Parts: sequence; C-alpha cells; structure tokens
Amino acid sequence: MRSPNTHLIEEYEINPNTMIIQPLPYGLKVYSQIWELEEELTSPFKPIDIIKKGCRFFGSSYEGRKEGTRQLTGITHKAPITIDPTNFIYFFPTTSPTNPECIWVAQAHILYYKRTEDGNTQVIFKNKQSFKIPVSHNTFNNQLLRTALLKTTLISRIEDSERKSLYFFNGSRSMNASERAGAYSSIRD
Repeated sequence: MRSPNTHLIEEYEINPNTMIIQPLPYGLKVYSQIWELEEELTSPFKPIDIIKKGCRFFGSSYEGRKEGTRQLTGITHKAPITIDPTNFIYFFPTTSPTNPECIWVAQAHILYYKRTEDGNTQVIFKNKQSFKIPVSHNTFNNQLLRTALLKTTLISRIEDSERKSLYFFNGSRSMNASERAGAYSSIRD
C-alpha cells in the first residue's frame, strides 16, 4: 500500500541513495516500491527489471554481473549483484530473483538487523527507517555475508589492478627518464 508521501515515477535509476526495492502488487501486475534515504517512490516495473536496468546503466548486463559474482565468490543461487563498483552499490535478493516476492536490499545502507518474534527480520537502515522483511534472520544474515564477500573480493581485485597499473606506469616513466639522461650525456661528450 502506498503511503501519502510516495511519488509515482515512470523511469528509475538505482543510485547511491537507493535502500530497498520491494514488489508491490498492483492489480494483476507487480510494481516496485522503492525507498531511498529521503523519499519513497513507486515504479510500474518489477524489482528484477529495475535491478537489470541498473546493471545496464552502469555498463553491464544482469547476467554478466551474476557471472561476475560466480567467478569472484563461487555463489550461484540468490547471488548478490554489483550494480556499480565505483559507487559501492551492491544489492542482494531476499529470495530467488525469479520469485515475485523477492525484495532487493542495498548492503551499504544497513545499520543493523534483528530477528522478529514471528521469525522474520527487522532491518534498520542508516537513516533510522525500519522495514520488516519476510525472511528468516539466518537467511538475511547469510545474504549480507555473501554480499560482503563479493564486495571485499571485488575491491581487492580492483586495488591489485590499480597497484599493478601504477607500478607499470611509474616503471615506464623512470625508464624513459633514464633513457633521456643517457641521450643527453652522449650529446655533452
């Protein structure tokens, strides 16, 4: 059910403020209820479609991001997804992404979470907003840990690659400078 402060939008791009994308039954269709840090939005697209569009917006396909997760972590089912590694946007599904009740949660905005009396999970985000998610505490915890593994593995690879690039560029500059010095010394001789 939409709250009065919700905005109906036609297009939506996942961004660093996106906290959670939840399915919203709307007649025979499934829309998305999207919570950002400071506003609530409704999109006529399913959550998985918004996730797929986010992957494309940042230069990959959903299938490519899933394969990347598998390559980096070995995770194949309910795989967390890197939407944008430069802005540290990582989402994880609460169930199989093909399940129409799957909720997508942004790892970066979670402050803490706890088990509820009815066996679900209460998630409190950094903006102090709270959501009850219909998955067990263990499932939620596992998905969060899998996302952390993906994030740290990917960041480590990126940093290693940057270090190698820096070494390569600094090494070649030093070599060029020494080659030039040799050329100058032969002119003076």
